[in-house]
Formats: sequence, C-alpha cells, structure tokens
Amino acid sequence: MPASPRGVLFASMLAAAVALAACERSTPTAAAPPPIEVTADATGHYCGMLLAEHEGPKGQIHLASRSEPVWFSSVRDTVSFLRLPEEARDIAAVYVNDMGKAANWEDPEDGTWIDAREAWFVIESDRRGGMGAPEAVPFSEQAAAEQFQAAHGGRVVKLADIPDDYVLGPVEASDHGGQHDRHAGDHSTGDSGHARPAGHAGPAH
Repeated sequence: MPASPRGVLFASMLAAAVALAACERSTPTAAAPPPIEVTADATGHYCGMLLAEHEGPKGQIHLASRSEPVWFSSVRDTVSFLRLPEEARDIAAVYVNDMGKAANWEDPEDGTWIDAREAWFVIESDRRGGMGAPEAVPFSEQAAAEQFQAAHGGRVVKLADIPDDYVLGPVEASDHGGQHDRHAGDHSTGDSGHARPAGHAGPAH
C-alpha cells in the first residue's frame, strides 16, 4: 500500500530534523583561549600600572577582537569590567588566580589561573587587593574558599552573586595591620577613556 502524502511529509520532516541534529553535534564550538602568564610589561587596564607592582590575585579577560588579554591588577577590577556597560562585550574567557593553589599572597605564581565563571569568591574579608581595595578572592574549590573565610572573615559567593556596589562602589579609608590605606572616590573616567577604580596611597595589605 503506497504511503499517504501526509506520511511522506512527516517522514521527510523527521529525516531533516535528525540530519540537522547530527550536523549540530558534529560542528565544533570555538574553544576558549587558554590563560597566559603575566608578562613583565603587563599593565592593569584601569590603574595603568604594572601588575608586578601589586600584591594579591590578578585577572585577565580575553576578547574576540584582541589577540592579547586585557590585564587587571585585582580581581575587583576584573569583575568591574564585566559589569560596566561601556566595556567590550565580545568576551571569550575570564581568568583569575586560584588563591587556594597560590603559594603566597604577594605574588601568585604561574599555573594558578582558573575560569572565573567556575570559581568561588570570598568577599568582604580582611585581605586587600592589588590597589588596596576590598578584594574578591578566588578559589577553585568551595572548601578552600570556606577555609579562607574562616581565617579572614567575609562570605563565599559565585561570580554572578558578587554585588555590583562591591566592585563599582567607592572605596573607603581603612586601617589594616597598622598600615593606613587611603582611598577616595568611585570608578571615574581617566584620560584613557576607561572607567577606572579609585587610586591608592601605599601598598596593598
């Protein structure tokens, strides 16, 4: 018995759907660019200073429109870039230092980069970042983040849960370890046209 026109149409549509699904499975997605190690001349996007001059975790953002990453002297600045509407949106990858693997706070060594979107962050702790500002300290493991939290205070969150005002708001004067870091202002527009965090006087602690 010959197939009805409706049956032929259904079979054709089913075959087309199967072929399309197979094609989609076989089409490779663009791989995210891997992290690169901090170079001697790597300069913070907002502060305009060498990353080597700052303590604490750093960040790098890879854009589809650039061959080199955008560097950040702190994780706070890295998250700021993601939140500021005037910054580039063609983000291919975001990496931060895993401070659970870094041997020291002052200079996180090579090989400690992790995907920021998979990381756990301790915010509102007593540790200050590269520009002496409140830091979002990254960890690849939740347990390591909670251990840091127990020692330094704060709370553990994922990237999407870091409050905007924590990374974009003004940095108030504070006293840590007897050293007074003075900060003023909010993210403002510098000569380069980039919104930049408030500057600092004195080293990070």
